[in-house]
This record gives sequence, C-alpha cells and structure tokens, in this order.
Amino acid sequence: MMLTPAPLRQVYMVLSPRSLGYAHYALESLLRNSFEDLDLHLVTDSEADKQALTEALLSLSPQPRHRWSVTAEAELNDREAELFGGYPNLRAFRHGHPCWRKVTDPLLLSKPGEELVLLDPDLYFPNVFRFEKTPETGLLLMWQKPNCLLPPEIVRNAMDAKIPLAHHVDIGVSHWRAAEQGTDLDWIEWLLGTLAGGATLPRMMHVEAIVWAAIAMREGGGYLDPKLWSCWHRTQPKRVMRKIGFKGLRILKSEPWSQMKCFHAGGEAKWWLPEAEKAGMLSPGPERLEAGVVQPFTELTPAHYGREQRAKQMLRSLGYYQLFGAG
Repeated sequence: MMLTPAPLRQVYMVLSPRSLGYAHYALESLLRNSFEDLDLHLVTDSEADKQALTEALLSLSPQPRHRWSVTAEAELNDREAELFGGYPNLRAFRHGHPCWRKVTDPLLLSKPGEELVLLDPDLYFPNVFRFEKTPETGLLLMWQKPNCLLPPEIVRNAMDAKIPLAHHVDIGVSHWRAAEQGTDLDWIEWLLGTLAGGATLPRMMHVEAIVWAAIAMREGGGYLDPKLWSCWHRTQPKRVMRKIGFKGLRILKSEPWSQMKCFHAGGEAKWWLPEAEKAGMLSPGPERLEAGVVQPFTELTPAHYGREQRAKQMLRSLGYYQLFGAG
C-alpha cells in the first residue's frame, strides 16, 4: 500500500532583491533546514526584481523536494480586480507600502481556506525544524515583549473605534487561512477604512502589524511558542553593549540558538547574520520537530497603551533614545 505524501507547506514571502543582503540567509536556511517539503511563493515588485530573485533562488540550488515561484506585482492585477473589485480600501492597501502586500497578495495566490505561512525576509532557521500546524480557524503570530504597533495615531483610531488589538505581536512568522470572499473580506475592507479615519493610511511598514493585531483579536488563535520562535529584543544590556563598542557577533552569542526553530533578526540584528554564520555560530544543533505551546492572544488595552506612550514620552524627554537609540 502506497503512502500518500504529505502536502507541501504553503509558504509566502514578500521580498525585494535589495533585501538579499540579509534575506539570502533566510531563504538558504529555510530551504536547507525545513524538515517538510515546501511550496515557496516569493512576491516582488517588478519584472526586473522577479528575474533577480529567480537568479538568487537558482544560486541556492533548492532541493528538488521543494517547489518555488516568483510573482511580480503586476501579474496579480487581474486577480486583484476579480477578488478585490468591490473593496477599494483593500485595493489601495495593496498598492501602498510594499510590505502591506503580505496581507493581500497571498490571498490572490491561494484558494479560500488554504494554508498561508507568511514569512518576513529577516529570519534565520538555525536547526532542522518543522513549522507549526496552521489552525483551521484563527491566526498564529510570533510573540515579542515590546509593543511595536506604529504609528500612534493609527493605533488610536483603532481604539477609538473599539477595535481590539493584540498585544506583543511580532509578524516575522504568521499562520493564517486564506479569507473567504464575502464576510471576511468585507470586515478587512471596513477595518482598513476605519484605521485610516477618513484619510489615507501613512505609508509606513509598521501599519501592517496593526492590521494583523486586529485580525488576531477578531479571529482568535495565539502566539507561537517564543522559546522556539524567538524575536530579537534590544534589551537594556544589549543597548549598553552596543554603546560601549561590542560588535553584533558578540551580542548574538547570547541567543539560545540550539533551542530555536526560527530567529527573527529585527532591526540591526539582521545585518549581523552573515558574520555569525561565517564564524560557525549558527551551525545546526538538535532537530526541532516538536510542536510548540500556543498561548492565546492578550489585548493591548487603551489604558495600558496610554501608560506605555507616557513612559516613552518621558524617556524621550530625558534623552534616553538619543543616547541608546529607539530600536
């Protein structure tokens, strides 16, 4: 009796070739260390970008067990008109900041209800790993300690409209199911209009996180296990180390690499990955095939957000961010 092969995991990444200085390490480690077979969809801007990314992927010599494709923005315009034709806010969002297409374009490349594993390009997969199971309903996001929902005026628009937002969200790795045309897209269309508050959303990449934070509280789900899916956190000791001249390689040594499935190298950390890999610091450790413990989302309440904003303003007035940086 022949066994039915496991379905390929449906993985998406919005990527510009200008990010390959660090995204190379995300792609290489993903394709090398994924225990599961992948169907990797790269989404980019222009035909020239598509060609550059195609050449970059070919240079990695992906194992034949993986499938991959690269799609330019304009190739999905007809599908956009078909699926988003009645949703002007969604269409405007798709053509806003390129990072926002991580919300829209996987919907255009998939069927309703299909798995979407959404990746940022500043990741690293140090060990052989297995992605978590994508839930039938709800959303999985990475957890990070700080609140990085920006800009404040869009967060306030959400809270003024009584839209709950999840706290501690990091969008380096997300698991979702493709939205159904109708109820799901109707709500996302309303959400985008409400966040904009009658204006145009500021063209900042961070707005995407606010959208995911709202979807998280509406659909449920939870945080990926932070011991396995780890986010770079610029803690106070790390800020001091940078200030007194420690190199990034020395700082990255404090991360528990052997325990991780994935590291989200946000901010300055992504530029340290090449040196860390060259030094052998990212050599594979034990396989990480176990399922992590998913914790339910917690809400970022208006009261808590207000306290955070006042604390940040106080630190700003004291010159803290000027001394140590705001990242």
